Amino acid sequence: MRENSKRRVGVVGLGTMGAGIVEVFARGEFQVVGVEVDEAARERGAEHLRKSTDKAVSRGKLSTEDAAALHERITLTTDFAALSEVDLVVEAVPERIDIKHDLFRRLDEICEPRTILATNTSSLPVTQIAETTGRPLQVVGMHFFNPAPVMKLIEVVHTPVTSSQTVDLVRELALGLGKTPVVCGDKPGFIVNRLLFGYLNQAVAMVDDGEATGPEIDAAMRSAGFPMGPIMLLDVIGLDTSVQILDTIYTRDGQLERYAAAKSLRSLAAEGHLGRKTGRGFYEHGSPVVPAELDEDRAARIAATLLAPHRADARQMIDSGYATAEDIDTAMTLGCGYPKGILTA
Repeated sequence: MRENSKRRVGVVGLGTMGAGIVEVFARGEFQVVGVEVDEAARERGAEHLRKSTDKAVSRGKLSTEDAAALHERITLTTDFAALSEVDLVVEAVPERIDIKHDLFRRLDEICEPRTILATNTSSLPVTQIAETTGRPLQVVGMHFFNPAPVMKLIEVVHTPVTSSQTVDLVRELALGLGKTPVVCGDKPGFIVNRLLFGYLNQAVAMVDDGEATGPEIDAAMRSAGFPMGPIMLLDVIGLDTSVQILDTIYTRDGQLERYAAAKSLRSLAAEGHLGRKTGRGFYEHGSPVVPAELDEDRAARIAATLLAPHRADARQMIDSGYATAEDIDTAMTLGCGYPKGILTA
C-alpha cells in the first residue's frame, strides 16, 4: 500500500453492505471511490452512508467534524474508470456468479496490475471468481460482517493460488482498520457460516426427531452462556436465508448430511413462514415467548448433544489445515457472539 496520505481503495456495489465497507475504509483514513451501476443506485448508496454516519454522530460514536472529514474522503460515482489507480477493490455486488465474473473481467482491464481484487462474497467460490482474471494470485476473499462499521470480524479467504503476500497485505490492512481478521481456505461457508449452520441445522433435526422442543433447546444453550438459542437465531436470520446457505454448502461440499436442511426448516420456509421478518417461523413473533423450564441435568445433556459435533467440525478444520484454532475461536466469538471459542465453549 502507499503512504497513508495517498492510500486509495475502491468499493463496487453500494447497497447496505457496500456502503458500510466504504464507511469502514473512510474511517481508516483511506481515500475511497465507491462505484454503482447507475445514478439511482449511487444515490441510494449515498443515503445509506448519510444515515449510518448520522446515527453514529447522534450516539456520540463520531463527532460532527470527524463525520464531515469522513465524507470528504469519499467519492461516489458511476464511472468505473475512477478505479484505475486504486490499490485495492472490494466488490459487494449481488451474489450471482455471472455478475461477479463480468465485474472481475472489467476490473482486470481497468485496474493497474498491482491492484488487489477482493470479493465480499459469503457463498460463492472465490477460486471460481479468480479464474476470470489475469491476476489470480491477487484475488482474495474479504468477507465483512453486517453492519460493517460495527462488526469487528473479517474473514480473509485465500484460494489455492492466492499469493501469501496478498493474504498478508489484506490481513494487515484489516488490522489497520481496527478489525480482527481470520484467515481460511476457500470452502463453502468459510469459518463462521460453515460451523454455525451445521449447529443450527442439527438443533432443528433434534426438534424433528422429538429429542427436545425448540424452547427447550434454546433454554439449554442460553444456560450454557450463548446469547441466543439456535432455534430463535434461525428466526432472526430468516428461514429462507438459512435454507439457502445450507443448500449452498450441501451442494458445493459433497452433499454432507449435516448440511441437508432439516425437514421442518425447509417446510416452514416453503410455506413463507420465514421468522421474525414475516412474524412467524419456529416462534410466533409479536407474542411473548414463554421460556422452557429445564433442570440442570437435562439442559447440560442438550447442550452436550449440540456442542460435541460442533466442536468436531472445528477440529476437522484444524486437522485439515483449513484454519487455525485461534482463528476459529476468534471467528465464532466475534462473528456469532459466542461466550467463548467453540473449542472451549
